[in-house]
Amino acid sequence: MRILAAGLLLWAAPVGAAALLTGTDSVFTTQGVFFSGTALVTFGGAYAVLAYVAQQAVQTHGWLTPKEMVSGLALAETTPGPLIMVVPFVAFLGAYRDPGTLDPWAAALLGALLTTWVTFVPCFLFIFLGAPYIERLRGNRRISAALTGITAAVAGVIANPALHFAEHALFTTVATKTFGPVTLALPDLATLRPAALALALVAALLIFKLRWSVLRTLGICAALGLGAALVDLPGI
Repeated sequence: MRILAAGLLLWAAPVGAAALLTGTDSVFTTQGVFFSGTALVTFGGAYAVLAYVAQQAVQTHGWLTPKEMVSGLALAETTPGPLIMVVPFVAFLGAYRDPGTLDPWAAALLGALLTTWVTFVPCFLFIFLGAPYIERLRGNRRISAALTGITAAVAGVIANPALHFAEHALFTTVATKTFGPVTLALPDLATLRPAALALALVAALLIFKLRWSVLRTLGICAALGLGAALVDLPGI
């Protein structure tokens, strides 16, 4: 109970301070509450929640554009840290564009720091709470069965961000179409980016055919993308 109380206090204190100092409708409070929620549902890693983050950040809150979201994902992939580190990038741009009474750069830094805090404090809280019981939980058949179900669901959820980011990386224009109760994001095929498609095919060949490591593949594709940009190839 002491660990739980201390963790919740550390988690909520910065968000509460943001609400008191900048208002409940400020970008800082909104980001603190939103990313606190996403931290609770990152089962299976960041890929399981990135599509939701992208949808809310781009369409609902307008913190950044779809192209910027894809760029943030690429930037996060180049770091040795967890992919969820893309969320401070999202918060940085969102706070920079809606700084309130603060300087835009100060607001951006504050938003990124607050988002990093509320994203990672729950991870430590869960570890401190669950670590003493992990061996006991592993032997519990009911819990193991539930975790197996969650793992299976995550495999399907990961397909969602794969499609979302592929559309925005390979096509310049993606439109939302509604067919009765179903809403789909469909790319404009005429806006295909040939160079991006070629890089995606090269990456698939290196990963699946040649069995190269992810880091090596990223390095090669980054160099090819830079080269394509320098010679001004279309689709970069």
